[in-house]
Amino acid sequence: MTASELSIEYTDEQGMLADTVAEFLRDKCGFEDVRRWLAEDSGFDRGLWQAMAELGWMGIAVPETHGGAGLGAGELVAVVEPMGKHLLASPFLATTLAGQLLLRAGDEAQQQRWLPGLASGELIGSVALSGTDGSWEPEHVGVTAQRDGEQWQLSGVAAGVLDAAHADVLLVAARDGEQLAVFALSPEALSPHAMRRELLVDETRRSYRIDLEGVTLPAGARLGGGDAHEAVRHVHSLGWLLVGTELTGVANGVFELTLDYLRTRKQFGKLIGGYQSLKHPSVEIMTQIENSRALMQHAASVFDGADGESGVAARMLK
Repeated sequence: MTASELSIEYTDEQGMLADTVAEFLRDKCGFEDVRRWLAEDSGFDRGLWQAMAELGWMGIAVPETHGGAGLGAGELVAVVEPMGKHLLASPFLATTLAGQLLLRAGDEAQQQRWLPGLASGELIGSVALSGTDGSWEPEHVGVTAQRDGEQWQLSGVAAGVLDAAHADVLLVAARDGEQLAVFALSPEALSPHAMRRELLVDETRRSYRIDLEGVTLPAGARLGGGDAHEAVRHVHSLGWLLVGTELTGVANGVFELTLDYLRTRKQFGKLIGGYQSLKHPSVEIMTQIENSRALMQHAASVFDGADGESGVAARMLK
C-alpha cells in the first residue's frame, strides 16, 4: 500500500473529542492514581468510571436507539489513544467489545436488555472468546455447548477474559457442533470458584480464566440476531484496532516523558538533549510513532470489521 492509498479521515469533532478526553485524564489519571489502582483488587476506580460514563464515553459506538451516540471507530480511537497515553485502567475495552458483539449477534430483545446499561456505564460487560491455547481464532474457542431440552449445557474453559470479576454480563463464544454460538450469562450462573485471575505483565488490566464446566443456561441465553462467526471476527478486528490505538498512545506518552528528561537533564554542564547520539534515536522514535498514528487513523477510517481492506488495516496497526 502506498502513501497515496492510505485513506485517512480525521474530523474536527474527533480532534475535539480527543482533546476533551486528554484534558479530563490529565486531572484524574496521574501516575500516583495508576499506582494506587494497581495495588487494588478491582484494578480501577468506580468513581472515575461513573464520571467517564456521565461524559458518554461508554455509549460512543452504541446506536441512539439503545442510549448511545451512534458514532463509529474514528470516535472510539479518539477516546482510546489518550487513555493509553495516561495508562488509564478501566473496563472500557471489555465493555465496548461486549456491546459491539451484542450489536452483531444479539436479537432486538437481547440488545434492549443489555445495551442501554452498557452504554450508560451502569453495567460492565466482557467477552470470553479465547481458549487456553492462546488462539483467538473463532475455530479454536475453548468452550462447547450442547442443547438439553429447553436448556444449554456449557463445558470447557475460557481464558483471557478481561475484567470478568466485575462484569454484569459475560458474552461467551462456544462451539455447537460445527457452528459457533455466543451466549450471554451473568456471573451468578457460574460456580463460586469458576473464575481465577491470570497473571499479566500489564497490571493495568485484570484478566481471568473461567471454568464453564457444567454451566446451565436457558434457551434464550444464546444470542440469536446474526451470524455468530462473523460477529466474533468483527470483535477480534475491533480489539486489534483499539489495543493498537492504546499502545500508540502509550508510546507517545513515554516519548513525551523522555523529551522532558532530555530538555532538563544536564551532563558536563550541557543539556543531554543537545547530544547527537540522543537526537538521532529521538527522531527515529518520533517517526515510528507518527507511522503508528497514521496506520491507526487509516484503520479507523476504513473499519467495518469485515475481511479485506478493513482486516488488513487492523493487522497493519497490530
